[in-house]
Amino acid sequence: MGIVGGSHVVNHMYFMLLPPIVPLLETDLGLSVGEVGIAIGLLGLMVSALQLPFGHLSDTKGRTPMLALSLGFGAVGAILTATAQSYAWLLAAQVILGIGIAGHHPAHYPLLSEATAQSARGRAFSVHGFTGAIGFAAPPAIVAGAGLLGFGWRAAIGGIAGLGVLYAIASLWVVHRYVDEEITAPSDTSRAEEAWTAGRVLALPGRAARGLADLLSSRGIVLVTLLWFATSMAAWGIKSQTLPLLVGSYGVGEATGNTLVSAMLVVGAVLMLGGGWIVDRTSPGFLLAASYVAFVGVTAALATALVPIALAVGLTLVLAATIDTSRPARAALADRLSDSGNLGKNFGLVTIGISGGSAVAPPVLGLVADTWSIEASFYAMAGLGLLSLGLLAVVVRRSSEEMVASPQPGD
Repeated sequence: MGIVGGSHVVNHMYFMLLPPIVPLLETDLGLSVGEVGIAIGLLGLMVSALQLPFGHLSDTKGRTPMLALSLGFGAVGAILTATAQSYAWLLAAQVILGIGIAGHHPAHYPLLSEATAQSARGRAFSVHGFTGAIGFAAPPAIVAGAGLLGFGWRAAIGGIAGLGVLYAIASLWVVHRYVDEEITAPSDTSRAEEAWTAGRVLALPGRAARGLADLLSSRGIVLVTLLWFATSMAAWGIKSQTLPLLVGSYGVGEATGNTLVSAMLVVGAVLMLGGGWIVDRTSPGFLLAASYVAFVGVTAALATALVPIALAVGLTLVLAATIDTSRPARAALADRLSDSGNLGKNFGLVTIGISGGSAVAPPVLGLVADTWSIEASFYAMAGLGLLSLGLLAVVVRRSSEEMVASPQPGD
């Protein structure tokens, strides 16, 4: 769990390399905000596009090779980002970085599932989520700290890349030396011994199509993917819309609002650990339902713009927690609907739901705010909470009572 958690920190640091340095890239490389946005979008596209192929490789070739691919390509992409001399160079760096980041979920979730007892898996997933939150928060602080010390953005990004290289070497050595092969070995060995003949290569598209059809035939995983998409939209709505609501509707100063948003994200990350503890003692369905009901209530209350300012501040502090607390439950739900042979592919599919929600929510909710009002975007977020509740009800109804709606043995 420590190895996977550290890898999650590193990969999420890679994910956040460009946002803190957008103004610096404008000055140094002469790039516009839109051009940097395209580079960030290209990174997200690569991560989404490679989830299913990498999930398949994780299941058929093993978790260690996928972890090595993720950390290796990620480090190279970060180095290229730190040394970029042109826009084309920066775009190429994001492609390589995206290849690395794309491999971390297909490696992480199966490793955690294989290494952790069912009765403790919710807590394992909560630690995984918490370390990811640390990774997202680190690059802005590192860039700011480097600036205060008189170093530029290249030194800050290069420092992150160097840390990634050292972590890759150390963690892969520990996995090779100390982690049981039963945990890291491929779970689907049906084609492991086949030679790569010309006929097999030509048959790959057909096999890929059949594999995708088999994956999508699992209604439970497809529904969980849709659930992760709706929840991801809600989570990114919180990140992008809370500050405008506090400033525009409640008259909070921008500096105070930023402080509140930062505190909100910290509270959400900490309470995520409690979510894993709850999952291990109840069930994923219970925690998800409670979280979505709380999310709907808080967002709808804030959307009225009638809440007293002191209460609005309190609601803001717990807003992110209504979604973050449920993250271990979503992972546990996908885990219980999978078997060892398809963990990598299934978690690759649900990760597409996460990245899709992060790509869609900011522009869509921003358009709602621009067209109507910031309050309307919060009502839309409450609607996403209701949609998530509906999807959860369908998942529970279609899945066995033993797997989803009731505690597991040892819970």
